[in-house]
Amino acid sequence: MADLRKIIIDDTEVEVDPAMTLIQACEEVGIEIPRFCYHERLSIAGNCRMCLVEVVGGPPKPSASCAMQVKDLRPGPEGQPPVIKTNSPMVRKAREGVMEFLLINHPLDCPICDQGGECDLQDQAMAYGADFSRYREPKRANVDLDLGPLVETHMTRCISCTRCVRFTTEVAGISQMGQTGRGEDAEITSYLGQTLNSNMQGNIIDLCPVGALVSKPYAFTARSWELSKTESIDVMDSLGANIRIDTKGREVMRILPRNHDGINEEWISDKTRFVWDGLRLQRLDTPYIRDNGKLREASWAEAIDFAVENIRDKQLAAIVGDLSSVEAAFALKTLVDSLDGSTECRVDGIDFPPKNRSAYVGNVSIEEIDNAKEIIIIGANPANDSPVLNSRIRKAWLNGCKVSLIGDEIDLTFDYQYLGADRDCLDKLTNSKDSIVIVGIGALSDGDVLEVLAKCMAISSRMLILHASAGRVGALDVGCVTEGGLKTLLDGAEVILNLGADEILIEEGPFVIYQGSHGDRGAHRADIIFPSAAYTEEDGIFVNTEGRPQLALRAGFPPGEAKENWAIIRALSGALGKPLPFDTLSELRKNLFEAVPHLEKLDVVPENKRDVINVMKIKNKNINCDEIDFYRSNPIVRASKVMAKLSALNKTKKVTRL
Repeated sequence: MADLRKIIIDDTEVEVDPAMTLIQACEEVGIEIPRFCYHERLSIAGNCRMCLVEVVGGPPKPSASCAMQVKDLRPGPEGQPPVIKTNSPMVRKAREGVMEFLLINHPLDCPICDQGGECDLQDQAMAYGADFSRYREPKRANVDLDLGPLVETHMTRCISCTRCVRFTTEVAGISQMGQTGRGEDAEITSYLGQTLNSNMQGNIIDLCPVGALVSKPYAFTARSWELSKTESIDVMDSLGANIRIDTKGREVMRILPRNHDGINEEWISDKTRFVWDGLRLQRLDTPYIRDNGKLREASWAEAIDFAVENIRDKQLAAIVGDLSSVEAAFALKTLVDSLDGSTECRVDGIDFPPKNRSAYVGNVSIEEIDNAKEIIIIGANPANDSPVLNSRIRKAWLNGCKVSLIGDEIDLTFDYQYLGADRDCLDKLTNSKDSIVIVGIGALSDGDVLEVLAKCMAISSRMLILHASAGRVGALDVGCVTEGGLKTLLDGAEVILNLGADEILIEEGPFVIYQGSHGDRGAHRADIIFPSAAYTEEDGIFVNTEGRPQLALRAGFPPGEAKENWAIIRALSGALGKPLPFDTLSELRKNLFEAVPHLEKLDVVPENKRDVINVMKIKNKNINCDEIDFYRSNPIVRASKVMAKLSALNKTKKVTRL
């Protein structure tokens, strides 16, 4: 670590890393510096000049604190620490002048601007600006851009901070936005009128400090002060991104990212951000029972009695779906075990060894990817499976990390060494303690899970399994597995309890009780439907792809007569005469934590003991990426109109990348 250096900021002496910028040093002592172009996760542009500070003994003019490092400061004449002033008359006058320039062409349409109430320009104009303007000339107007169905543009409001350009170029890895022209003719534009082709484009809405880029689906539906804000966890992929759910009454109005340096930093994918309209559509809000071949509405008492009548003295099997919380999976398994039945969560047929956590989670945290020297991706498409994780791999690549790929040759927004698609390529890789192996579901889908995992463990001692669903790791942790896998489970079952598993086709024969939130494939096959809460409507623990348990909090209530998943299972157990040993969610969690202690340590990645699998001969087949439509991967996104539009557009687009 570099030697710390003393500086004085507004009469406060502080020791900081010399590599820090002045704006970062000021934040160390709790002093807020206004900024528009500066963002800690993007390269420094230094073009808005709002972050000006006074360097005592330096140039007779204020300096941009985002573009000057502490090591560039000169000590005083007798070796005194450099002195920085952030609120001197020189600084106040300079910021007032910068704000006056910014507002020369900015339209004062705050009452109708969708960014009103959350606008950095609005806030900083109040704090640092003047109450007058000396300019009376007509304001400049720009043509709005068509960036696609997600981002709405009002380019007349743009202040050319270039945050959107830097994000799309550096983080998203596309080259469709830039700045053209000089002086008054300078403007942010998309080259050749292209729409944005990235699963991360919605993040530029959050980055824009003015109302130039706003959410097209959310526009003019609510104001920020009308919304109730709930911190939660995303379940659209296995990363477990931290999110904030904003609700108005009973409806989710938008979903925004929360900062978590260890997982998603402050980015989320477009599927996470814009799926909220799917939470309103195709909802199951009342129980149904199948009568003479047709589903009809029923009361809860009638539906549960009908379920009990068909479960008693029958061979019972349970399937745990991809969006199920740990509590729901644990409650279902506990009930089914008491009835001598079997439970299975590996609905895609990938038989992970349930007692070897290092084989179905790995032993690498997501944060470790940032500093990796070599990453080997095997049978995964992180750009599709987890776009935010892909952006972290891209960040490592930009820092000099070597990336290799075995599987389908795909676009990952960065360059990589393509090693081939044959499983024999695994034998050609030498053991390296510095490399991180990321294993995707596509590498494990041909029935030789143990063989492939054994080869991957032999390549490196550091491995991460990239799962395709948010609920899989948690269900594996609580033991929702059956010897022989899904096929064995279904073969002998007379009654199937289906907990939100919509990705499999259950053949005619067994009696099916479906519990889920949406009228999707599982509900169409059901003989009884129990309407349940979606992930935004109940508290639940989800374990992400690195094995980190996280708590998703309820942001609203389920529609109609739908109930929380664990409560439905508890009610069914009582009716069956096998009441579960808990009546509240806290009691359920007490039982859960006794059975699986590491789940109690929320937001902590457990250290998994590395149980090496003996290297075995693998099949001579190609490794293929799991071809899942990013925008049609679960019942909630399939119900979303925005996702349907994106899915159609995604099939026609060609990728432009750096």
